[in-house]
Amino acid sequence: MTEESKEVDPAVSADAIQEVAEKIEAETGSSGEVDEDNHAEAEGQDTVAAGSSTKKKKSKKAKIKKVLGAESKDNGTASGSSSAANPASKLTTGMVEQLLEMNPSLKGEVAGMDKEKAAEALKKLDVADLLTGMSVSGKNQKDMASYKFWQTQPVPRFDETQQFQEGPIKMIDPEQVPKEPQTLLEGFEWVTMDLTNDRELDEVWELLNGHYVEDDEAMFRFNYSVSFLNWYIQPPIISWRWSADAFRALKAPGWRKEWHVGVRASKSRKLVAFISGVPVALRIRTKVLKSTEINFLCIHKKLRSKRLAPVLIQEITRRCYQLGIFQAIYTAGIVLPKPVSSCRYFHRSLDWLKLYEVGFSPMPKNSSKARQITKYKLPNSTSTKGLRPMQQKDAAAVQDLLQRYLKRFDMAPEFDTEEIQHWMVHDEKATVEQAIWSYVVEDPSSHKITDFFSFYCLESSVIKNPKHDSVRAAYMFYYATEAAFADNEKGLKERLNELMNDALVTAKKFNFDVFNALTLLDNPLFLEQQKFGPGDGQLHFYIYNYRAHPIAGGVNAKNDVDEKRRGGVGVVML
Repeated sequence: MTEESKEVDPAVSADAIQEVAEKIEAETGSSGEVDEDNHAEAEGQDTVAAGSSTKKKKSKKAKIKKVLGAESKDNGTASGSSSAANPASKLTTGMVEQLLEMNPSLKGEVAGMDKEKAAEALKKLDVADLLTGMSVSGKNQKDMASYKFWQTQPVPRFDETQQFQEGPIKMIDPEQVPKEPQTLLEGFEWVTMDLTNDRELDEVWELLNGHYVEDDEAMFRFNYSVSFLNWYIQPPIISWRWSADAFRALKAPGWRKEWHVGVRASKSRKLVAFISGVPVALRIRTKVLKSTEINFLCIHKKLRSKRLAPVLIQEITRRCYQLGIFQAIYTAGIVLPKPVSSCRYFHRSLDWLKLYEVGFSPMPKNSSKARQITKYKLPNSTSTKGLRPMQQKDAAAVQDLLQRYLKRFDMAPEFDTEEIQHWMVHDEKATVEQAIWSYVVEDPSSHKITDFFSFYCLESSVIKNPKHDSVRAAYMFYYATEAAFADNEKGLKERLNELMNDALVTAKKFNFDVFNALTLLDNPLFLEQQKFGPGDGQLHFYIYNYRAHPIAGGVNAKNDVDEKRRGGVGVVML
């Protein structure tokens, strides 16, 4: 799942932090004060109030830090005490109440506890766990399903001990899995969508475009193309990792019609809900999991109160279990139990004026339209010698390069050559509308593929704007370079910046308005230099029925991009 995100307006963010500080001050009063002498800041724990004033008189931003027990000493040094290492251990009941109000998902997890027990449970967490994905501006304050549901599922809990062995949470016996789905509410029925049928594919497209992800201000909504859905939902062969019996071919082996789950209204036959899965060989550290990538959970807006989301999740889980597939990877912009990693969205303006006019990009203080347009101006042509569009013949070389590159990360997919052909090469015979752009760098002497990058297209509809009806966004997909294998990664940052500048130039050539990227892969090495700005969206990664230690997501405890936090997430979810 891709999360709708737009650039952060620093002025608005500061106002929101002040508002929360006032709420916390009113809630905790003098009893919420933390003794500064006994509560020095632990390095990296300043989660909310980044950049607060160093003046002796505490600003409202600093009060946020103080509530979280992450106040800095005047000299900026860090204490090694256990309480400093875990500021959550200093939470009072009043502080807990305020934090839970700002994070309804976390609030649901402790809904059955009294305030004192909730405080004790939360004291076991670090600040990153408390605030991952929590936004003082209201972003992400909604649940995909109530926590009562997630408490019944084999997923990690927030209050679990950090000492465990990675592996499955629950052992599943396929023979014990129900043969039929659970009964839906009267007036609704299960359907399996046949996406080889243009009419049914159009129905899924219509549902997603009208009711899928949009930003909190209802200014933008993802506008998936039929070509994109064909490209994503119906991938090719998964070769040796999947048995022929497990995946009978429809358009091509490797995907299942049964994993395109829908709900129809019985009388009107209208499609009102949908969820999909595609097979993926997912490596978590040294273990390769036969798993499913879950995506496109979408419910008609008028039926959001019917609690269809948990039912859809249970049904696609049942269908996976029947095939002996017991793990899944999924993402969300909201906090659920419990993210294995969290990344932040960054955005690079290609047409700044249009983005400003639709409300995507703010006008920085003391700047002007002319200055902003000049700031984001790009060269007219690419600069990397040997750069050309990727072709089918390059698939084997790209597969080898990418697999070696991804081994550097704790969590990454494993691709075979046929998957590379599907995911990375635009098939003009299959569809005229392009969904994926991929480029390789071929050494002129050896003809070896030394680098490659790719990005895909995902438009967003602009809601109620008199001048523009869509924003054309390029999303960074996979890339790799031989520079990563030099001693101490010498030259990697420089090479990536060269390649990504060419990616921006190429995207601009194809009339994209913005280039989006997360803090995964090696993206922290080029985001700031290539003038990407931080967005207000987070993307949290979850593994179903698998317990894994936290994986770095490219951001530090302040939610700022951090080169030292690379090496974790190597999987890109569409």
